Amino acid sequence: MILINIKIQIRPEKMDQWLALADSYARDVNSEDGCLFFQFARSLTDDNEFVCIEGFKDAEAGARHVKQPYVTKFFDTVPDLVATQPKIIYIDTPHEGFGPMGEIQPRLPAKYGPPPQLS
Repeated sequence: MILINIKIQIRPEKMDQWLALADSYARDVNSEDGCLFFQFARSLTDDNEFVCIEGFKDAEAGARHVKQPYVTKFFDTVPDLVATQPKIIYIDTPHEGFGPMGEIQPRLPAKYGPPPQLS
């Protein structure tokens, strides 16, 4: 799996355009065969900062991704919306997606019984 995180700072006056583009782009990317997950998350401390979280099955899926016409459109449009150059982390990992986090499990009121055990 390849895991990509991108930190993006958007110009405040371009926010409406960014939100529309990010929404349609995420829908397009999530429809790709090799895409495991793709989403944008907005910072809790800076309304103009977003993190893109991407997971693709393998490097080949990532290579197919960047050849899509909507990716070209995204890369052509975003320079007019960002305030700074985005920053990226790219990791090729043997994982196949998200797994359970061992440190936290739901704590439910007693009337619901014990939380289910993850395997």
